[in-house]
Amino acid sequence: MKKLIKATELHQTMKLRQMGADVEVINSKLCYVKFEFNNIKVAYVYNINKNDEYFLERIKPYPLPLKAFANEESVVETISIDIEQFKNLTASNNINEFIEFLQQMKLAINKFEDLILYYNVSSEDINEFQSILTSLNQKIDHSKDQSERVYFKKNPEYL
Repeated sequence: MKKLIKATELHQTMKLRQMGADVEVINSKLCYVKFEFNNIKVAYVYNINKNDEYFLERIKPYPLPLKAFANEESVVETISIDIEQFKNLTASNNINEFIEFLQQMKLAINKFEDLILYYNVSSEDINEFQSILTSLNQKIDHSKDQSERVYFKKNPEYL
């Protein structure tokens, strides 16, 4: 089985190089971490990239690349904080709506990418999308200003 996988990998690597890619094959550790509490599933995947950094991604309840870390301890610390925050969120009556909203945001990103890759989109439509995003960001900032902060162990990264 390993020989078959290796042969397939070499074949795909050759195809990518023929397309003009610079391909580096890295054998690395891949970790899948999952939690379930209060009927919410939270899962992560992390691996070591070519720069010897640990790249962490949350994959459930919605996909979100988090960032690269210098060591595995930082990954575990970040997961720990993230889990505390999700446990905190489960106390909210709106948790299902929040998760659904974030899943819809991810779907919108995927649909927008398909739109621009497959269609010649007008400048007017692009400007309208930009206006919608500006309004959404303003609403997020306004909501933050009007809401009670409930988590203090770490500061938000984007607010």
